[in-house]
Formats: sequence, C-alpha cells, structure tokens
Amino acid sequence: MTRISLSDGSLAKLDVDALLVGVASKGRSIVLAPGSESVDKAMKKRLASALGDLVATGKAGEVTKLATLGATTAPLVVAVGLGPAPARGETYSAEAIRRAVGTGVRALAGTRRIATGLAATNGDGADLTAVAEGAVLGGYAFTKYRSRASSGSHKKAAGTVTIVVPDAKDATAKSVVARAVALGDAVTLCRDLVNTPASDLHPADLAQVAVEACGEAGCEVEVLDEVALADGGYGGLIGVGQGAKHPPRLVRIAWSGAGDAKAVHLVGKGITFDSGGLSLKPAAAMEWMKSDMGGAAAVLATMRAVAKLELPVNVVAWVATAENMPSGTAIRPSDVLTMRGGKTVEVLNTDAEGRLVMADAIVRAGEEGAAAIVDVATLTGAQLVALGSRVYGIMANDEDLRGEIVAAAAAAGEQGWPMPLPDELRGSLDSTVADLQNIGDRYGGMLVAGVFLREFVPAGTPWVHLDIAGPAFNQGDVHDYTPKGGTGVPVRTLLTWLEGRAG
Repeated sequence: MTRISLSDGSLAKLDVDALLVGVASKGRSIVLAPGSESVDKAMKKRLASALGDLVATGKAGEVTKLATLGATTAPLVVAVGLGPAPARGETYSAEAIRRAVGTGVRALAGTRRIATGLAATNGDGADLTAVAEGAVLGGYAFTKYRSRASSGSHKKAAGTVTIVVPDAKDATAKSVVARAVALGDAVTLCRDLVNTPASDLHPADLAQVAVEACGEAGCEVEVLDEVALADGGYGGLIGVGQGAKHPPRLVRIAWSGAGDAKAVHLVGKGITFDSGGLSLKPAAAMEWMKSDMGGAAAVLATMRAVAKLELPVNVVAWVATAENMPSGTAIRPSDVLTMRGGKTVEVLNTDAEGRLVMADAIVRAGEEGAAAIVDVATLTGAQLVALGSRVYGIMANDEDLRGEIVAAAAAAGEQGWPMPLPDELRGSLDSTVADLQNIGDRYGGMLVAGVFLREFVPAGTPWVHLDIAGPAFNQGDVHDYTPKGGTGVPVRTLLTWLEGRAG
C-alpha cells in the first residue's frame, strides 16, 4: 500500500519524482484547482495553457502528464481531471477529490515519491481526508503471483504520497492521515484476500488470517472447526462444506471498546470457492468464484481497522466459511438440513449455498443478544441484474438502521442502494417437506434471498443485509481508485457506520 506523509513546504520545491495537481473544466477552457499555485508560479503562470496545449479538458478521470523542464524540483507534473469546476460559493465534492487523487496515484504506479497540494482544494481542511483516502485506495497493486518476467508491465504501487498542508505537525491533520492509513490497510487486506486463488485460501486459511490479522490488532478471535460445528448444530455450514476436501469453519472476532454496552454484530459470507455444488455452475461463471468470500473478507478487514483505530464501540464479527464443491459426499437437491436454532431447510439448488452458511451465523449472532446485525454477502447474481456491477443492495427489517447504512455508504464514497423486502415473496420459500426451501420466486432473486435470511433474525433485532455480489469484484476496467479484481467494498461503509455509532 502507498505510504502517506505530510509537508508544509512549497509543492514546487519538494524533492519528489512527480507532482499531482487538479484541473477542472469551465466552459471550453480548463482551470487549475487550488493547491497548484506554487507550481503554476514556477512555470511562469503557464501551467494551464501548457496543459491545454496537450488537449487536457479537466474531464473527471483524465490524466495529462507534462515535463517541468527544470521549473520545479520534480521533473514531472501530472494533472488529473476533477470534472466541472464548482459554481461560485460551492466546492468540489469529497468523492471527486478522492477519485481524482486515486486516478493520479494509480497512473503513477511504480513511482517512488509523489507530492500533491490537492488538500487545499476546498480550503477548509476536510478535503485532506479525501486526498489521503484517494492516495491509499489508488495506491494498490496485487503482484504476489507475478514473475519477474512480467514485472515490467505490472508495476508496484506508488511508494509515498506527500500531501502539502498548512502545518505538517497539526494534530488533526496527523489524525486524519492515521485514520486513512488504517482504512487503506483494511481495504488492502480485503482486496488481497479476494484476489487470492482458492487453492491458497481454504476455509482454515481464512480463519487463520482472522486469527493473525485481527488478533494482532487486539481483537479476541475464536475458531470453530468442523467437529465443533457438528456438535453445535450448524447444519448450514456443515451441509455446504461436506462435499469439499477442506472442511468449514466459523470464526468469531470480538472488539470490546465500550464497556458493557451491547455489541453490534457483523456477519460475512466466506465461500472460498463456489462451484455451485451438484447444481454445477457453467464454466465461465466459476472463473471469478474465488471472490465468493468477499463478505467475510470485508467484515474481517473492518474488524482490523476498528481495533487499529481503537473505536469506542463493541463489535462482534462472524466469518462463516466453507467450500461449495461437488463430490460423492456433497449435499443433493431435495436434502433437508437442520440449521442452528432448529429450523429445517430443503435444499432445492445447491448453488444457493451462501444463504445457508449465513443463516447459521445470523442465528449465532442473535443468541448473543446483538444490538443490531449487519450481514454482508456476495449472495446473488440477481444483484447484478438489478443494480449493476458497482451498486450493492441494502435490505433491512428496520428503516432507521437501513438509513444509517445508506448514509454511511454515501459518506464513504461507496454506492449502496436501499431495496425492499416484500412480504409476498415469503410464500415462494414454503417447502412441502421442511420449514423453508432455499430458493423461491425466480423474479427478484436478490430480494428473495434477503427474505430467506430474515427468517433467521431474532424477533425485535434490527438487521440489515448487504448483497455485494457485483461491487466486491471488478471484472471490468480499472477506474478511479478501483483496481481490477477485489475492490474492498464495503469496508469503507462498515467502518464509517461503526465510527458513527461510536461517536
């Protein structure tokens, strides 16, 4: 991950390899964003015109590189587009700044030292957060499996981004950077886990990551193996995992930062590989199923950030992890599982397995008297049909709690959209032989899955379900601070929400 430092020196005189400035479109011309004044002065007030000569437009996401020819200590200026310039009295949005910085840092992958003055964009100090977050989010590269032969075309993340501020020793500025670093560390962990091939990340491996990453940060971590799961009646986890060579795990991660207050609980789906089981997926649909543990990776990474930041809140996270594989021991369509808590589920489609492991963990969270439960899962392909690849669905049994998560997503710069849980869909989950069946109405599949999970939430417990199937794994082109593969969604939403609860 790219490192962050602060400086109160002149941007034009910093000893770095590249300077990052912002430009915006204004009519048919471009304007420089605040923070670039010293660079423009060093270039005799010709920076904007020089960028214009290189056909820079200020369009969001546009990157224009310009040699400084000795005018500044750095040999290169990189101008990144912020989009339309704000009207008089208005400012650039935090997300516009975050995306611009992320785009610039990503474009400068392989560069050792970068400096930017974009933290002065709005002049109120709040933009420092956006700049720092953009730098750590854009400064990511997954190179673990790259050989030396391919290293030239796949560069490492930028080394250090120095952010120019009025006072580099200011305690508030340092706190903002520390928080951004903890956030970046968590998002990087989540992305790395999602990008890791399933051959190197079995359920026991994911559990061990929780022990190491969260335990080292100060959390209490407990791992239930297949014997404990069978003894505890976790029929969903045992059933889904019984066809695989590598058995399932349930991990409990706890952070106690608020005395005796009731804890909020996070539940993450951790299917380390999803073949579909005996209801086998088409080959192309399996190509990215190493990412089916994105929800578990997100809650695990969030817990690490909560502990690193020592938030005054009590949080418990559950990582429900298994492999869904076809074999002679795999569950079959028409099998009936007895879930934690005693409810029975007829399995009609073994590819609707995520809801089964999640149900066990939700029941377990409820048994501890959770103040609220937020579950996160790459649960349905229907999520992509309904909301596309960048917007995740937010469903709930409590309007206020759903509103908190929606607001947290907006503040964090992630795209979450409130969705309903229509009661009329419940009837489609009725089974002729068990309490429920694991699939229902083929239309509104994302909502049907949410209705299924709702059946396992204790009465009176506020609960929110996040379906992140598409946004957790970017199969398209890189954009702004978002790489291909694991994105880290929705770590930023969860951390922002928990910070709000702590506050």
